[in-house]
Amino acid sequence: MIDLGLTKIALISVVALVVIGPERLPKVARMAGTLFGRAQRYINDVKSEVSREIELEELRKMQKDMQEAASSVEQTIAQNVAELQTEVQEALSNPLQDPPTPDQINVKAKDFRRKKLARTSAIPSWYKKQNGHRTRVISGAARVAKFRPAAGKSAGSFHS
Repeated sequence: MIDLGLTKIALISVVALVVIGPERLPKVARMAGTLFGRAQRYINDVKSEVSREIELEELRKMQKDMQEAASSVEQTIAQNVAELQTEVQEALSNPLQDPPTPDQINVKAKDFRRKKLARTSAIPSWYKKQNGHRTRVISGAARVAKFRPAAGKSAGSFHS
């Protein structure tokens, strides 16, 4: 805006004192102050109105983007549902010609358990593939019997 320094304000006040006169100067100063305050309020109102309009425009744009995204998701879901319906209708219209044999069911069940164990196991699959399967598996009872101290030794016995 206007760059007013102390010297310029002093010069304006001296000129106003000379031109207006000392009797009317306080009244004119009050009137100038109120006009200046009104102008500032008007400018602030215009700024706030402009900022509200900008925010409103941004919200409208965001709403439009969200509506487009929602409609695209809705179209995708509708398309997937339609595909699934056609697949289900095809499956119902064409029943299986040969039901699976018990051997095929057992093979599938065994394969499923093996894959599930591979997914949920703590050992990484690359390690399993590299080192193969366990070579010796012993039961819990066999493990206890293997590591149980012998009955004839009294190395840690409290009996005297």
